[in-house]
Amino acid sequence: MSFAASRADALDYAPCQYGTSKLMFRGPKKSTDGPYIAVLGGSEVYGRFIERPFTDLVEEACGLPVLNLGHQNAGIDAFLYDPDVMSLAKGARLTVLHVMAAQNMSNRFYRVHPRRNDRFLGPSSVLKSLYHEVDFTDFSFNKHMLSTLRMVGANRFNLLRDELQQAWAARMRLMLQTIDGPVLLLWLREEMPKGLGAEPLFVGADMVADLSSATLGVVEVVANRAGRNLAGMVHDPMDAAVASEMLGVETHQQIAKALSAAIAEHI
Repeated sequence: MSFAASRADALDYAPCQYGTSKLMFRGPKKSTDGPYIAVLGGSEVYGRFIERPFTDLVEEACGLPVLNLGHQNAGIDAFLYDPDVMSLAKGARLTVLHVMAAQNMSNRFYRVHPRRNDRFLGPSSVLKSLYHEVDFTDFSFNKHMLSTLRMVGANRFNLLRDELQQAWAARMRLMLQTIDGPVLLLWLREEMPKGLGAEPLFVGADMVADLSSATLGVVEVVANRAGRNLAGMVHDPMDAAVASEMLGVETHQQIAKALSAAIAEHI
């Protein structure tokens, strides 16, 4: 049975910041004076509605502080262009880099919010020319915009998807070069596509494999959303629908087991 908490009893995520970064992360804030592991990623890393996200379980298994640097709806840009976060990753004994989706980053077709990367800021002249019949002021979020563009013109959408994939590959390589230290990729792969495709959107196995030579390796986990199985999740009844779209407790445990085993080989 899921635990539907009242708002007064909802989880305390102990939000914290590191350095001068404007990004708010899940706490409690960890010391970086000694060896530590940094985990960078999106909502899946943050672990909303999960009392003990996989980062906590990895910390327990590995015996080192684990910084949960998961940010809600983040893409690559939120971290790559934040000097304090990149400094944390560079200083880590080992960094786990969550493979994030390709749509939540600025590219030659559109711009996203620098921190809330799922927010659509505006199209480029190239995109407006490609989809001249679309009113882009209708969109606030990337997924809504992309879903509409795919319905309006599927062939044209292929050009957009290809650009996102190329930009993702270049941005990921730049992030790995910037970290310049031991990195494990965490690929939380969904098997059942829906809407625009399986998460992480527009990221295929070949794209992840192309990066593996620049890392310690890839930890691949089939990550199922909670769906109707909200067992162990702490949420307000009004948030049940949102919770169903998050990773469930069992999936966090599965990730922790696979990740802890991989980290143990390198620390």
